[in-house]
Amino acid sequence: MRPDILNPLFAELDTLDGVGPKLKKPLDKLGLTRVRDVAYHLPDRFVTRRPVANLDEASVGEQIVIPLTPTEHRANSSGRGPYRVLAADALGNTCALTYFGRASYSAKKLLPVGEQRWIAGRLDEYGQMLQIVHPDHVAESSEGLLATLNEPVYPLAAGLTQPKVAGLVDQALARLPDLPEWIEPGQFSRAEWPTWVEALKLAHKGHHPAARDRLAYDELLANSLALMLVRADNRRRKGQALRGDGRLRDRLALPFPLTGAQQRSIGEIEGDLAQDTPMLRLLQGDVGAGKTVVALEAMLVAIEAGAQAALLAPTEILARQHYETLRKLAAPTGIEIALLTGRDKGRAREAILMGLHDGSIDMIVGTHAIFQDAVTYRNLGLVVIDEQHRFGVSQRLMLAQKGRVTPHTLAMTATPIPRTLTLAQYGEMDVSRLDELPPGRQAIDTVVVSVERMGEVVDRLAAAIAGGAQAYWVCPMVRELESEDIAAAEARFAALRERFGDDVVLVHGQLKPELKDAAMERFASGQAKLLVATTVIEVGVDVPNATLMVIEQAERFGLAQLHQLRGRVGRGSAKSVCVLMRGGELSETGKARLALMRETQDGFRLAEEDLRLRGGGELLGTRQSGDTPFRIAELEQIERLLPLAHDDARLLMERDGGLASERGQAARTMLYLFERDWGVQLLRGG
Repeated sequence: MRPDILNPLFAELDTLDGVGPKLKKPLDKLGLTRVRDVAYHLPDRFVTRRPVANLDEASVGEQIVIPLTPTEHRANSSGRGPYRVLAADALGNTCALTYFGRASYSAKKLLPVGEQRWIAGRLDEYGQMLQIVHPDHVAESSEGLLATLNEPVYPLAAGLTQPKVAGLVDQALARLPDLPEWIEPGQFSRAEWPTWVEALKLAHKGHHPAARDRLAYDELLANSLALMLVRADNRRRKGQALRGDGRLRDRLALPFPLTGAQQRSIGEIEGDLAQDTPMLRLLQGDVGAGKTVVALEAMLVAIEAGAQAALLAPTEILARQHYETLRKLAAPTGIEIALLTGRDKGRAREAILMGLHDGSIDMIVGTHAIFQDAVTYRNLGLVVIDEQHRFGVSQRLMLAQKGRVTPHTLAMTATPIPRTLTLAQYGEMDVSRLDELPPGRQAIDTVVVSVERMGEVVDRLAAAIAGGAQAYWVCPMVRELESEDIAAAEARFAALRERFGDDVVLVHGQLKPELKDAAMERFASGQAKLLVATTVIEVGVDVPNATLMVIEQAERFGLAQLHQLRGRVGRGSAKSVCVLMRGGELSETGKARLALMRETQDGFRLAEEDLRLRGGGELLGTRQSGDTPFRIAELEQIERLLPLAHDDARLLMERDGGLASERGQAARTMLYLFERDWGVQLLRGG
């Protein structure tokens, strides 16, 4: 149960002044639904302004605060152009205050002719005239405006303004309770960090690295401690030892020999299954590295030992693909495999539920439907979770309730994760890595071209489709934003449809699931030749005939994300090509990242290099859902502070009395503050 002291922070946002139904919508888009969320909505950067008495003291490009007196309002005759207010300083120098669109209406009221106003904004030059476009602030006196000399700039959504967000932040910070210190005293002293309340307030006021580090450390400590609690709880649980006799695995007729990495991983899993402590293991491997075969071997061990096995997939279409693959591979064993998704209804569903209950079904493959309350198992011994990053720890914990005793868990992911982030995301799990590709796997040619060569790329695409191939075209976003020139899937789909007609289908995350599945099925079956998509296809069906992929504005993606997308081609025996189309000139770091994509297909190396190249906040790629489980800690902070936080959590558990101690009670509050309370729930008494 959440400590009462945190209740003010978890109050809904409409308890703050000025938050009504109209404002809640853009706040929701930013994930801001409670007072706590606003308090942790940290600025992206700060605008530093200099007060000047007149324009002669200022430089073009500088952020300033200056007294100006409006002398003339000039509206554009067409009604569509800029609205300019000419204003003079104390020396008679003239500057244009320029507004576009609806903002011109407020300019008429804010800037009456002949009345001095204090203006804050960036001084620019247009032709021979100085101008300030859309002044950030207009005030009747300098008193309030000089407080904006170091002003935070917050992430916004349509319908929000910087002053509005800043006002909400001020209200949220005023509600901060005085919480007990949870950081180990020695670490707190060495780091010379501020208290939690001080750190949050400083982080909103200016560039305070120590405050930012403190807040990031808190989040990392909460995560490390919660994962340790999960691991400790798992070790206390009674599982069932599953020792297979090999009779089913001996009947397998795999079309290829196992790699050394597969054999090693299978051995590690088999050793875990033989213990009565439930296994918690993560299997990492590139797309095509052979995770499914390893999972099949593990599930057959469980079935040989008299238990049932379940494979959980994040989407229905991926569940169906796994079902077909496992059914073919396991056919010689004679085991009973079933598929269960949310689409299954009536007698067919009832028959599957009965088979799981009486044990006549050995292996079930499906979506989250296989863990609904109505689904009971005779003896569930092993759960395999595919694309683990799509499921949180709370979902993993839910699985423990489905067996007579806690089942063993094998999680799989094709997302290459740096070792540091593996500890952050999966610190409660042991890890196996498939770092070899099966023999005969074709290398993928990767080329980088400029967007100016779009016509050549489309011609290459047409030739590939005419030759019987299929292709992907990946865009960074669903639809374009007015403020940014970002390739959008909907616009690209419309353009390519003019050339290729009904051979093109569109998939993105905002489509209804049934429409998305229908488009993917058309592509998987070969009815459609070209799939235009966002990164939703990171986890997708295998299409052996897809031998070409175009990734538009590749510089906007992380290396690990590019690599996982690239892995969707090259699944068959034909030579495959991945075209990375860059939108413009690249920085040195951007060039190095795309050069690495051409140089190697080792996902783990790319993940480590991506973390190194992106460094302290230079995120050249869009942040992925699978990047980190953190909202505050940046990649550089994770790499630097996570080992310290991990040691701090271990000291609390092993030396300082755990959550029952005085510091432990403070840490318990921290877990609820960062919503890692699933770690607390594992302890008796909650």
